Amino acid sequence: MRILLCLLLLAVPAAAQVARFEMQPAQPAFAGARFGNTGAYELLRGQAVIALDPADPRNAIIADIDRAPRNAQGRVEAAIDIHILRPVDAARANGTMIVEAVNRGRPLIGQLFNDTAAARLAQTERDTDAGNGWLFRQGHTLVLLGWQGDNTAEAGLHIRAPRVAGVTGQVRDEFVFDNTTSPIAARLTYPLAEPYAISITARARQTDARATRPDMSLRVTGPDRVEITRPAGLDAGAIFEVIYTARDPIVLGMGFAGFRDVAAALRHGEGDANPLAGRAPARAIGFGVSQSGRFLRDFLYLGFNQDVAGRQVYDAMIPHIAGSRRTDTNGRWAQPGRNPSDHTDRLFPADQFPFTYADTTDPLTGARDGLLRRCAASRTCPRIMQTDSEFEFWGARGSLTVHDPAGHHIELPANVRAYMMAGHPHFAAADAWAAQGRLCAMPTNPLQAGAPMRALLVALEAWVREDVAPPASRTPTLAAGTLVPVGAWPAIPGVVRPTSLTPAPLLDMSVMPPRVAGEYRFFVPRLDADGHAIGGIRLPVIEAPRASYLGFNPRAAGFGEGALCTNQGAALAMPVARLPADPRVPLAERFADAAAYVAAVRAAAARLVAERLLLEEDAAAMVAAAEAGSLARVR
Repeated sequence: MRILLCLLLLAVPAAAQVARFEMQPAQPAFAGARFGNTGAYELLRGQAVIALDPADPRNAIIADIDRAPRNAQGRVEAAIDIHILRPVDAARANGTMIVEAVNRGRPLIGQLFNDTAAARLAQTERDTDAGNGWLFRQGHTLVLLGWQGDNTAEAGLHIRAPRVAGVTGQVRDEFVFDNTTSPIAARLTYPLAEPYAISITARARQTDARATRPDMSLRVTGPDRVEITRPAGLDAGAIFEVIYTARDPIVLGMGFAGFRDVAAALRHGEGDANPLAGRAPARAIGFGVSQSGRFLRDFLYLGFNQDVAGRQVYDAMIPHIAGSRRTDTNGRWAQPGRNPSDHTDRLFPADQFPFTYADTTDPLTGARDGLLRRCAASRTCPRIMQTDSEFEFWGARGSLTVHDPAGHHIELPANVRAYMMAGHPHFAAADAWAAQGRLCAMPTNPLQAGAPMRALLVALEAWVREDVAPPASRTPTLAAGTLVPVGAWPAIPGVVRPTSLTPAPLLDMSVMPPRVAGEYRFFVPRLDADGHAIGGIRLPVIEAPRASYLGFNPRAAGFGEGALCTNQGAALAMPVARLPADPRVPLAERFADAAAYVAAVRAAAARLVAERLLLEEDAAAMVAAAEAGSLARVR
């Protein structure tokens, strides 16, 4: 028995993947501001060093880990940037640790849940940097982790993963500058192995033929730097494609292991100088926005929610505004910063089958798979809330999360909920207003999803803590008739229709550039006469509208006109009086006076509170904004 106990004790550090934490001393956060019953917060900055056993089957799925350099113990090391915001009084923490996989080095959790003006919650010097302080009033411990290891995340929180020296291969980079500067500098994703083995083509739209024009040139200016001289006749949105022989790929898949192992170490007190020693959280929620929401979907698909000791890492996950996409992270020459959209990055393998959580069959290849297949086999699947804006259904094939690739309705697994914010763009700041920019054809949509996301996080915690079922999924579906084929556009004056939407291609990656081997079906939301999606969570700004809020917006003339404007929606004010060409009911007929408008907002908010899709405090704030004339965010 004594020998067995000793062996078990030795097995714990052997399994641990976090070798040590290297943290700076805790500093007061937000100028010592206090947040309700939780009190003050403090910030810890530093890094976690992970050391992975490449022979462990839970690590072996990481591309090129078997080729990576090793330390004296035979482990592969990487350093991960980490920020922790925790209550000064440990007894006042609520027991929930939210771990954000940051977006291109930038934490976005504060801008969403706390309505902060800045995109980086890492700004903690002033009390105003906490926004409305909602996350802190709840007592959450926030962990902000870098996971991206290529050059697009260098300026923020990232992972420093090893390179595989001596390996070369063909790589493709794509650039859309949205300006006419010439010559213009660009940075390649990987260093050049052969500076003269490099080619460049240009085209106006993704479907146009590639061309090497006589008045276009490319000059190598550094190991991974080039300068492009633009050809005449192409607008600011021209697509430049560079193909070259690169060297020294990065083991970028270690970012998944870092997101797994740092959270596991914090929960279980592992790793030298553990910053949460003595205050280990009872629960862990993984969170990611956009690119990082896609990262979470990949994290699940690759089986990383089981740590190397066999334990479940995250109790729950919130992939936010991910649509049906994943990332190009776990592969040689990976490019995790790529965002396949209508006009940019279409041919990068960041959104391939499987698209949804349930097992489905790929009609183009015959494969059968699902995002939860690995975690189901190891019994480590978390509870999941996938939350999308309406834009994801126009620009990120969001419908493929709720139907199979052949176009048939599916039911989501019992541990998954899906919610769509009707009328919302991909992401907006809480203080945004509709504005006409130069890149998109229509004024941009200002709606922000902080209010419904706060209610959903409360419901998710109740689901995890007390097994209280959250609200049913609220998203357009084929079964409800709220998803329809592309083609029915709003007949509203001022609406500019896109000439194309982001496709869902099957890519043949054996050739360069990749070949489209087929396309999957997807659908878009059914719209009402105001241009608003009928399905999804409809906030008071949609139920009692003073404008039409669209989930799409095409590019303007001079910027790849007609292609979908990435991540943007549109906002068009309602007519005051009836117009012959406008099917919308004018404001004068919708609301008899200002009091009637406020009453309509109050009633819509009350319905959502009753459905647990809005908190009382946010309902009151919306009513106050309606009284002040600022709820619509359209001047």
